[in-house]
Amino acid sequence: MYKLSLERLNSAAAKNITPFLSEVLDLYREKIHSIHVTGTAVTEDFNIKTSDINSIFVLKEMDLKFLEIIAPLGKKYSKDKIAAPLIMTPEYIIKSVDVFPVEFLNFKLIHSAVYGDDAFENIEIKRVDLRQQCERELKSRLIWLRQGYISRLGDMKALSEDFVNSIAGYIPLFRAIMTLLGKQPPVRQHEVITAVSQSANINTDAFMKILRKKRGEIKFSKEDLSAIFTDYYTAIEKLGKIVDEI
Repeated sequence: MYKLSLERLNSAAAKNITPFLSEVLDLYREKIHSIHVTGTAVTEDFNIKTSDINSIFVLKEMDLKFLEIIAPLGKKYSKDKIAAPLIMTPEYIIKSVDVFPVEFLNFKLIHSAVYGDDAFENIEIKRVDLRQQCERELKSRLIWLRQGYISRLGDMKALSEDFVNSIAGYIPLFRAIMTLLGKQPPVRQHEVITAVSQSANINTDAFMKILRKKRGEIKFSKEDLSAIFTDYYTAIEKLGKIVDEI
């Protein structure tokens, strides 16, 4: 029988997620293959006020009854920033790595197996799959930026929120691009932004500003947002060209 192994987690995150994990295991232990905590909860970027605690439950086989068990716990533990967990099976992981290589790369790089066997340690990310998803993601984000900028109709507050909400999705993508460039991606978010700038020779100051905004360190003026949009768009466009040439 396995015990919870929370040593690698931020101490505050470990304290908050322990009751949730314990309750789930009490209700469903026999059919759980493993539980993993991912994201900032296992890095120095964790902020008790703003960071969600993300987890992945790997079941021995998919059982929709597990959803019925876990759903009522959402409201109970949301106050502790416990996000709705991802639910997978070992078979799903094996068959999905080629479809979601960016996500699985980041699970592999940043996770802690807190219960059961590690389901992500030895997964293989194929370079061709990773490149295809990076290309698709970058082109999609350019469309999103253009449409989002137009749809906000000059609402700078809403635009600022869009930027802040989007930054979390760029960090995993940047790690994937660094991997394609043959570099070992850092764990901490600001280091990822700096590293991709150096590796790809692009200006990522806009992403750093948005990260600082998300952390409550700075505020944006209307002029700031206009410049950030231009720099943001230009950086993504250049990254797209770099990935196209890989």
